[in-house]
Amino acid sequence: MSRYDVVALGEAMVEFNQAKSSEPLYRQGFGGDTSNAVIAASRQGARVAYLSRVGEDHFGRMLLDLWQTEGVDVSTVARDAQAPTGLYFVNHGPEGHSFSYLRAGSAASRMTPQSMNLSAACDTRWLHVSGISQAISAGACDTVFAAIETARAAGGRVSYDPNLRLSLWPLARARATICATIAMTDLFLPSLDEAVALAGTDDVPAIFAWARAHGAHTIVLKAGPSGAWYAEPGQEPRLAASRAVQAVDATGAGDCFDGSLLARLAAGDALADAVRYANAAAGLSTLGHGAVAPIPTAQQVRAALG
Repeated sequence: MSRYDVVALGEAMVEFNQAKSSEPLYRQGFGGDTSNAVIAASRQGARVAYLSRVGEDHFGRMLLDLWQTEGVDVSTVARDAQAPTGLYFVNHGPEGHSFSYLRAGSAASRMTPQSMNLSAACDTRWLHVSGISQAISAGACDTVFAAIETARAAGGRVSYDPNLRLSLWPLARARATICATIAMTDLFLPSLDEAVALAGTDDVPAIFAWARAHGAHTIVLKAGPSGAWYAEPGQEPRLAASRAVQAVDATGAGDCFDGSLLARLAAGDALADAVRYANAAAGLSTLGHGAVAPIPTAQQVRAALG
């Protein structure tokens, strides 16, 4: 039996989220796609750990305190006295939310396979990685591939969210790296917008065909308020619709979906049931501000599902 249900790798950051679009006031929170996901998995009852680097600074200590409070094993989080912890700001306007990052040269961007303790990847049901971690530096990208190889060699499964951020790398390089990674993973978790940019089509069956042509096995296509399309190998995509919610802030909703989905898959749920659960969790996570604070507990998700 694996020690962990979900282990994630990536960069966590301290978040400053604009309280009101008309005022220069920000709520302090936390973010980072894979960190959000592993916290979501923990709140659903999964046994989790995180692989990362943080600065030997106040913000790094805040993140370590957060993970420990959330039940995330931090024994494989390295401290870097030579580089800072990343920060980001979220602003809200008529067209939604936008992000500004202070992450250049961050501790997490200095990850390399040689400098990281990847032992947790050998002892987990699921390893979760993302395209953002591949985009922040060549060393971090190499670390993602090393972690994937480590997990697969030990018999673990790998989930991959491309989390396409064209502010971090050009589309051509992103597409090449993402396509190379898809074939190494068991669960591909793009959003619809990302898939359209990568595949060059907004037709859902064509997106699934494109992903399968690049070696994807199980695919879950997150479509925001509409829900999520999903299919296992040999199946046609099916839509699991979401319940309507009065969203306040969608920051981190896709990450909450990822972590909640993986927690339920690790618990033995069928894919359709896990997607339904993750839809509900992601919807609830939009009812408050920030990426982490509104992530629901398992009790809250089950109450929403009725």
